[in-house]
Amino acid sequence: MRSNRPIPTPDRPNFYGRRGSRAPKASRKVLMDDLLPKLTIEYPDQAGIDPATYFAPDRKELWLEIGFGGGEHLAGQAEANPEIGIIGCEPYMDGVSSMIRHISERNLENVRIVPDDSRPLLYKLQDACFDRAFLLFPDPWPKKRHAERRFVGPKNLALLARLIKDGGEFRVASDDMQYISWTLQHLHNHPDFEWLAESPDDWRIPPEDWVKTRYEQKALRQGKKCNYLRFRRKARA
Repeated sequence: MRSNRPIPTPDRPNFYGRRGSRAPKASRKVLMDDLLPKLTIEYPDQAGIDPATYFAPDRKELWLEIGFGGGEHLAGQAEANPEIGIIGCEPYMDGVSSMIRHISERNLENVRIVPDDSRPLLYKLQDACFDRAFLLFPDPWPKKRHAERRFVGPKNLALLARLIKDGGEFRVASDDMQYISWTLQHLHNHPDFEWLAESPDDWRIPPEDWVKTRYEQKALRQGKKCNYLRFRRKARA
């Protein structure tokens, strides 16, 4: 039987993960129908897009969150930093619905959403456009045969190295030690990134401006240890 899955291309790679969700409640559906079209960034056809054009012209910095889950961290950062424009990407529509609720309740005007895989957008953006990027509690894909599905890998790190400005920051958090080890293996000696840790507290204790995610709070209640990794984009030659 012929598969209906689209043929992957360099800027439209295979996607692994959840997209569908339960039908939203009536009140949430009204919010989704009203706000999501106004906040959604569509995949562009042309390359070299400046993401600053998705926001008001007075944004001091642009940040990116890949897989924002329920939106707790993204909404908290957006509320605490109204001068920053933040693009959040999340393919799971339950998470998008939760993010829309946060935006409505907090009256956030500095968030834009990609309700799908982040990469088809990211491949089309111009170089050195983000000051900060977040990858928080991603799916660890624990089985060895699924390791190539993890977001942290050579292709995606090359993409982020192109998009993050010199001196910009890439934050990764997880409660899965295999994923932490995997991330350090790929990033610690990466030519474009440097790990900012100087002592164990630098990965055991979150940064001062941290906002806990719902998944993170659940993991901590269960007694799991979370690790917080920070990397700086090295200056381009």
